[in-house]
Amino acid sequence: MHLLNLGILAHVDAGKTSLTERLLHAAGVIDEIGSVDDGSTRTDTLALERQRGITIKSAVVSFPLDGVTVNLIDTPGHPDFIAEVERVLGVLDGAVLVVSAVEGVQAQTRVLMRTLRRLRIPTLVFVNKIDRRGARHEAVLAQLARRLAVPLVPMGRPVALGTRAARFEPGLGPGAVDVLADHDDALLAAYLDGEVPDGRLRAALADQTRRTLVHPVYFGSAVTGAGVPDLITGVERLLPAADGDPAGPLSATVFKVERGPAGEKIAYARIFTGALRVRDRIPFGDGGREGDRAGGGGVKAGRPEGRVTALSVAERGAELRQDSAGAGRIVKVWGLGGIRIGDALGAPGRAPEHHFAPPTLETVVVPGPATDRRALHVALTQLAEQDPLIDVRHDEVRQETSVSLYGEVQKEVVQATLADEYGLHVTFRETTTICVERLTGRGAAVEFNKKDGNPFLATVGLRVEPAPPGTGVGFRLEVELGSMPYAFFKAVEDTVRETLGQGLHGWRIPDCTVTMTHSGYSPRQSHAHQGFDKSMSSTGYDFRGLTPLVLTDALRRAGTRVHEPMHRFRLEAPADTLGALLPVLTRLGALPQQTVTQGPLCLLEGAVPAGRVHRLEQLLPGLTRGEGELESAFDHYAAVSHGTVPERARTDHNPLSRKEYLLNVTGRVSG
Repeated sequence: MHLLNLGILAHVDAGKTSLTERLLHAAGVIDEIGSVDDGSTRTDTLALERQRGITIKSAVVSFPLDGVTVNLIDTPGHPDFIAEVERVLGVLDGAVLVVSAVEGVQAQTRVLMRTLRRLRIPTLVFVNKIDRRGARHEAVLAQLARRLAVPLVPMGRPVALGTRAARFEPGLGPGAVDVLADHDDALLAAYLDGEVPDGRLRAALADQTRRTLVHPVYFGSAVTGAGVPDLITGVERLLPAADGDPAGPLSATVFKVERGPAGEKIAYARIFTGALRVRDRIPFGDGGREGDRAGGGGVKAGRPEGRVTALSVAERGAELRQDSAGAGRIVKVWGLGGIRIGDALGAPGRAPEHHFAPPTLETVVVPGPATDRRALHVALTQLAEQDPLIDVRHDEVRQETSVSLYGEVQKEVVQATLADEYGLHVTFRETTTICVERLTGRGAAVEFNKKDGNPFLATVGLRVEPAPPGTGVGFRLEVELGSMPYAFFKAVEDTVRETLGQGLHGWRIPDCTVTMTHSGYSPRQSHAHQGFDKSMSSTGYDFRGLTPLVLTDALRRAGTRVHEPMHRFRLEAPADTLGALLPVLTRLGALPQQTVTQGPLCLLEGAVPAGRVHRLEQLLPGLTRGEGELESAFDHYAAVSHGTVPERARTDHNPLSRKEYLLNVTGRVSG
């Protein structure tokens, strides 16, 4: 039987978890349909998911259809949990994008469709809630075509909209031929010559859906079941089955990590080729666990290995332990203690791509009166294993811990998770924006062993240069790799990457090229009849201690500038409110780039600082009589050009001050 790894994606409250329940019921996996409102759904298993009625963590459940076994993955809809969606996309064979017939296309819908198209994931559209008052047909179709800007093929039409009797009448309309013929010259010729046979039309539909050229659209209701059988037929006939050579070398990708009852790590992985077996000893990781590996000439690290102690797969709504699993399967894996999200199992895969923006907000976690700080740090570290973008930062000097976030709802989830799962009660400070630093020029610095007050037994020379946004940190060597022990080069590279986490203003420097221009060390020394003399011989400590001073000096000479995250925005409002909107946008630092008036409506597009988006959302209803509609998403970083340049408190030993740094690291202020 073929396999299909299917994702259910949507904006919040579009009804995708309810659709998941309906699909499981239709397949005979569950006898009774769970309710999101009652907290009885199969895939929302976290206590907080049941309380809030939203999906927070992706969940996998399996069910059989005619000729295909579907691994169904229910994903979060709230924008604050977009990172959870991102990790799932790389393991999908197809997707269903759910849209509400009442609310229509939302900002999140557009973000998801753009990403699905970019990744070429075949996608069906399901317009849900046709039984609800206010449900629309033609208006939603028009909105889908206009706002998603993708070729759509309606698979039928709803009748009795807005009533419990609402149903879906399947059938390709005459417009389907026009859409499909745009991508098929032979079909166009047959259409011009006469009527196209139904079989020929449906074959073209299946082919173009699998190539992501078109997107079939179904209408229905997850609550009443209307249209769901037709959607299931579409899943069976239009979406491609998982492929991959089961006899090939093992290649799998981890997309989720959780902790078991005993604290053990459990990895969720999609197997692309080969097979995974219990007791197999396999390499995992990305081949460079210390950070970005952009650029050539760096010092490469080996991949860790682990032994698989147990495997399970989803089967007919349950979890089934197995001794092995092959290509196409989604498996839960036990035994890999150092596993992380994004790691490749077996043959190294592509480095995981970020399909959505990184979080642009952060907040300080404030422990409650009886909360143990050490236990809190351990708990946050474990949460970061499950969601690496949380990015826990600990400030030893101020005894503060901060986390990265997408929004306020995610803050509530972290708070509730710490309380429910760890018994730790916390609050948060005000959310702030995460900036980055970019180099403005080139700079170089060097310190020589035993010269000019260098207290470390090491010579390190570094040159820093700007790199294009998105290319990461490249580390190169202009010295011979054999000129000193490998461990010393590795210590320099690792420390460079760590130090770049806090630039001259305290913000991360995400993109640059660092070249090691000088190296030197004191060889191992020993006295007659005595052992190794550490005071006369270089160790990794010397290179780790000296590198931040040299790199910071090079950064000073190059110069850096703080850049803030900018959101691309699209604002639709009554045309007569434009005069009130423009001054407010200007005051918030927004840059309208296009203004179009369409009858009674005006459409503004442009960029706005991420830190001002929440304020714009608050002001918009009053400025537009409640009729304004805003959607925004991270687009780029731009140099801060207004107000005070934001500084971030340092959490390291502060290499900006040589005296303070040496006092912190060596206990003295000079060599």
